[in-house]
Amino acid sequence: MIQRNHAGDKPRIDITAFVHSSAVVIGNVQIGGKVFVGPNAVIRADEPCAQGKVEAIVIESEVNIQDGVIIHALGGASVRIGKGSSLAHGAVIHGPCHVGENCFIGFKSVVFKAFLGKGVMIQHQALVEGVTIPDGRHVPSMTGVLTEEDVQKLSPVSFELAAFVDNVRRANVFLAEAS
Repeated sequence: MIQRNHAGDKPRIDITAFVHSSAVVIGNVQIGGKVFVGPNAVIRADEPCAQGKVEAIVIESEVNIQDGVIIHALGGASVRIGKGSSLAHGAVIHGPCHVGENCFIGFKSVVFKAFLGKGVMIQHQALVEGVTIPDGRHVPSMTGVLTEEDVQKLSPVSFELAAFVDNVRRANVFLAEAS
């Protein structure tokens, strides 16, 4: 379902993107080329700030948004998902939030009020809140990253994990193109 928000903002979706018929996209949402939005994903830019403005959710090209992903923002806060990023099944991205290019956010992970640099890999059921993670860092499964001290403990993404992320991205660009 694609619909306007209360302010009249309607999603803008590139003609090369694929949005599954069960996905919900509401309001000030911009979806770039070759993006795949899977079944039951919810992307909502419908909550206004005190002045009534609804900030955008911007999803750059070649992004993979798998089944059940939720992307939402607090009133007056934006969300940006960088080119080539992949959001796995059931992940929650809640703004204000910036996900850099070629990032991976694993199954049922939550990212809230965070800034992720390029190539960050968050594995499964992790919590990232209120921090900035530099380029190329790895958040292991079931890890909480809530402080600068937590960020300092993160290791670089291994070659194997980077290859996995690239394979996922390429597979889902194919799905968007084939749909």
